[in-house]
Amino acid sequence: MPITTCVFDAYGTLFDVSAAARQAAAEPAFPALRDRWADMAGQWRAKQLQYTWLRAIAGAHADFWQVTQDGLDWALEATGLAGDAALRERLLALYWELQAFPEVPAMLEALKAAGLQTAILSNGAPAMLDGAMQSAGIGALLDDVLSVESVGVFKPDPRVYDLVGARFGCAKTEVLFVSSNGWDAAAAAGYGFTSAWVNRAGEPLDRLPWTPAHVLDDLTSIPQLARR
Repeated sequence: MPITTCVFDAYGTLFDVSAAARQAAAEPAFPALRDRWADMAGQWRAKQLQYTWLRAIAGAHADFWQVTQDGLDWALEATGLAGDAALRERLLALYWELQAFPEVPAMLEALKAAGLQTAILSNGAPAMLDGAMQSAGIGALLDDVLSVESVGVFKPDPRVYDLVGARFGCAKTEVLFVSSNGWDAAAAAGYGFTSAWVNRAGEPLDRLPWTPAHVLDDLTSIPQLARR
């Protein structure tokens, strides 16, 4: 079947999750972050994801905003920045204002021009996703935003991927699923989607039973893949 629906992970795929730490590090109020922002941002993101997996396995769901705060608190302590309450507040505020990667608007416009359905499928809480979309100015280019909060468990639980078919009435083979997380793209492939891994960092493939159909440097070629 041809692709009818393109579905994107949000954080790290459409939205630059390092932007909050990078911007705060450039502000005069936070000199201690200037040389440590990249390390802190990496640890924040890693812990954020780890907590989603652990909560999913343990059946201890909390929304992504709680997980994001918990991950930040761990990363600030790990990098020796835990005592700065103003820094913590600023980083959390900036997380609601993440910018899209540069190629995102044109890519989504091309998909819509081709008549394809577009959506986000994210661990993010609805309010967080709404804030990011407004900040990035891409809301009009998406047909829907699907959050794990409607099923109460994080990816890669299959119930999350089920949301796509329930919303759009499409077969799994009609979906191109795109994620910057190798594990997410792999799990989506195992679920039955055609998946693309946006591997901006040039990381090796995860050792999992499934493999994404496509591995990309960025999102530029998504419209061409969808039209194949």
